[in-house]
Amino acid sequence: MRVVKSLLGLAPLLLLVMHNTSIAQSTDQLVYNGEIGRIINENCVVCHQQGGIGPMQFETYDQVRPWAPLIQYKVANRQMPPYAYDQHIGVQDLIGDWRLQQDEIDKIVAWVDAGAPLGDPENALPRPDLKDPNEWNFAAELGQPDLIVASVSMDIPANGNDLWSNHNVSSGLTADRCIKAVQVKPRGDARAVVHHANSSVQTINEEGKLERYGMLTEYAMGKWGEKVPEGVCRTLPANSEISWSIHMFPGGVGPTAQGQMIKDNVVEIGLWFYDEGYETTGKVYKQDLAQYDIQFEGAELRNAKMVIPPNGYSMTQGFHSFDHPVRIDSFQPHGHLRMNAATLEIFYPETGRTEEISQVSNWSATWHHNHIYGPDSAPLLPAGAVLVLKQWYDNTASNPNNPDPDQWVYGGSRTGDEMSHAWLAITHLDDEGYEQLVAERKAKEQRVVAGND
Repeated sequence: MRVVKSLLGLAPLLLLVMHNTSIAQSTDQLVYNGEIGRIINENCVVCHQQGGIGPMQFETYDQVRPWAPLIQYKVANRQMPPYAYDQHIGVQDLIGDWRLQQDEIDKIVAWVDAGAPLGDPENALPRPDLKDPNEWNFAAELGQPDLIVASVSMDIPANGNDLWSNHNVSSGLTADRCIKAVQVKPRGDARAVVHHANSSVQTINEEGKLERYGMLTEYAMGKWGEKVPEGVCRTLPANSEISWSIHMFPGGVGPTAQGQMIKDNVVEIGLWFYDEGYETTGKVYKQDLAQYDIQFEGAELRNAKMVIPPNGYSMTQGFHSFDHPVRIDSFQPHGHLRMNAATLEIFYPETGRTEEISQVSNWSATWHHNHIYGPDSAPLLPAGAVLVLKQWYDNTASNPNNPDPDQWVYGGSRTGDEMSHAWLAITHLDDEGYEQLVAERKAKEQRVVAGND
């Protein structure tokens, strides 16, 4: 009995020793020629390579080692990889989510604390597969685009005022096609000066005149691209024209700024399509991408009363509802240099309940992410539910993106102005489709619960 009691008394000590030993063994394995190199190669080198948009290269240990303390700081504070989307709030199932897992962050922190060791030189990692900075983001998954539509070339000076280019080009399509994915990509050094590039679709009406058909896509600095889920169709019509509206900022903004003239500035749209006739294979719903305005209280026109005082703060709020059920497929807040946060909520009038969907507390104009919800997590809204969009602005010296906190800031299209809206991709359902999706999700949840018993 005394022996048993003695062993029981030693149990906490033994557990502590085992825990510390486990940590030591784990730390010993955290070397660049192992887990750490894998994390960096899979998550960082895509930007931090020769010709990439990152300001330094991370292709080898000798390139990484001098930056280890900064890497630790940026990773621990979730500033890198640059994907601003709050943890543990609302929908976390996202397609194309760049965020590191918490255990990966912990490993990076522990590795740097241990002196950023290389590990066994005999176990050197193979050089990472380097993605061509000018390659299409969906090429590895979907191959090369089925269609590329380029803008008219334009030279951008090294300094001066904002520039815009508005023009039409033919799509070249001879039949209606449903879009599977779309990416807008400034060509080469143009990515440093293209603030945004909106593209809409125009078709010829019965009178032989061009009229707006709808939005094609939107690009802003740092945006990866969009994927259209199965079972819906975002249509690019035959014989249509692409109407470009491109905003350029001489000298560039953000970490990719070149500070020099950019000649032959061209922006391209890459389009991947579903197979011809896709829209006739079963019930396919319409999806569209649209700009949903977020206004200051009392504003009747977009940005009409948007005024941010010097060294001050402001907030906008917008409400949108539909007379039919919908599914929110993606959420992309938009602003300029003073915007720093955004949220998406849903208000249900019948119950008075508000549901948090997405929150971005550290938004930056240099990374306009399009948050694409997973197929089983994309919010389903019954008819009458209200989208609540909010955005916050910081015009003080504490905002690192603020060029001049002593300026009055007004709503407008220039980089130094502000805007307040969100781009939402929405699938428009009928009652039957809505109820079917709700039932399918409930069935999946029940199977998961049953499988965990």
